[in-house]
Amino acid sequence: MTKFTVNNQPVEYRMDPKTPLLWALRDGSNLTGTKYGCGTGHCGACTVDVDGRAVRACMVTIESIEGAFVTTIEGLSRDRAHPIQQAWIAGAVPQCGFCQPGMIMAAAILLRQQRDPTEEDIRQSITNICRCGTYPRIVEAVQRAARVQRGDETIPVGVRPDIDPADAARLVPALVPPPRR
Repeated sequence: MTKFTVNNQPVEYRMDPKTPLLWALRDGSNLTGTKYGCGTGHCGACTVDVDGRAVRACMVTIESIEGAFVTTIEGLSRDRAHPIQQAWIAGAVPQCGFCQPGMIMAAAILLRQQRDPTEEDIRQSITNICRCGTYPRIVEAVQRAARVQRGDETIPVGVRPDIDPADAARLVPALVPPPRR
């Protein structure tokens, strides 16, 4: 049995100790925000926080992190209130969204280590691959989140800063199909 803490909850995995952390999180804990991309540690879609470090979850076994503290995208902020998540939304960063959890985790770790990262710091620290090519928006979002964390800027909380969550969607009775007979 391998034991460590995931999103502030102690977990004991009954999986083979050689199981990659990625599969323990996705299959054992049903934390599917951590994505499987390349399986070789190159793309970064599976990036999680392990004891304050950005770790490619496909590359570490659960036995190698016994006793560690792991934070996934689900544990970063359930209500998307983390500054990096708010900056991501406000900057319309995602397109397909597949790489975004790993990017956000790498960015959150960077911002914990550097209060005011330069564009070069961001590009060197966040080496995740985004097939949609949203890199300029990613850099802007990380810098904006840094300003928010420093108290130099605020971002309204919501689906998007210009949309009230209560107005984002509503059920329209005329579009509901009639019950089948």
